[in-house]
Amino acid sequence: MRNLDITTLRSFVAVAELGGVTRAAGFLNLTQSAVSMQLKRLEDLLGLALLERSGRGVSLTAAGEQLLSYARRMVDLNDEAFARLTHKDYAGEIHLGVPHDIVYPVIPRVLQRFAAEMPRMRVQLNASHTNKLKEMFDRGELDVILTTEGKLDRDGETLNEIPLRWVGAPGAQVWKQRPLRIAQGRVCAFRSDLISTLDDANVPWTSVVDTDSDRTIEATVSADLAVCTMLEGTAPPQLSELDNTDLPDLGVYLINMYTAGKRLSEPVARLADMIRAGYQPLRQVEPVRA
Repeated sequence: MRNLDITTLRSFVAVAELGGVTRAAGFLNLTQSAVSMQLKRLEDLLGLALLERSGRGVSLTAAGEQLLSYARRMVDLNDEAFARLTHKDYAGEIHLGVPHDIVYPVIPRVLQRFAAEMPRMRVQLNASHTNKLKEMFDRGELDVILTTEGKLDRDGETLNEIPLRWVGAPGAQVWKQRPLRIAQGRVCAFRSDLISTLDDANVPWTSVVDTDSDRTIEATVSADLAVCTMLEGTAPPQLSELDNTDLPDLGVYLINMYTAGKRLSEPVARLADMIRAGYQPLRQVEPVRA
């Protein structure tokens, strides 16, 4: 048999671009074993090793690099012909992950616009913490994620740069106490940097909550029992950014976006474009890609 199967080539391209079978399987909505079997079938057909496997993922052999160029063109031509002949609207589901504190104001507007443009595509929004979102993304469970973090990882894109601020109750007094009473979630991306900043500034501190619940933290801080940190402009109405304190500066954080591979489906690519456009009016830095 001298025919290359498009489904198998699609899996090969996904593995090559996403760097592993696990993420490719999540992206393709297949099991890992199904993707692995397709790759083996392709290698057996050609009589060539296409991938070098290691504990850190996969890389292309010389033959794999040569095939990748052909595979991309064949998959693209297949998709173009199918779309042209069927004239069907895009339909399906996209999984988007966004940290709780930056869902507003951009994401609701993006979802509204996307639904109007592609009404048969459903965006499943997962609001969680940056660390959890990155873990889900690495497992192929999310197509697009936004993060709030101090650096940009490989294949990411910085959309904005926002200062981290001290936040307390309106008219807060607790920030004057020592040790400083802080309320920060266990899995909060800001927690470790916050603690390092206080230690470097020789500010004694104590944690007054042990929780992952944002509502618990907000209730504690609004009662003036502790302070916390939030990105500038994201504090809820019952809290207030603290100015004119002797607390150390917290620096800035990046809002980054990661997408599942360089060759995105048109709906995913369109959603990413809308998110970029949504952050354009808020942007304090030029977009950076890693």
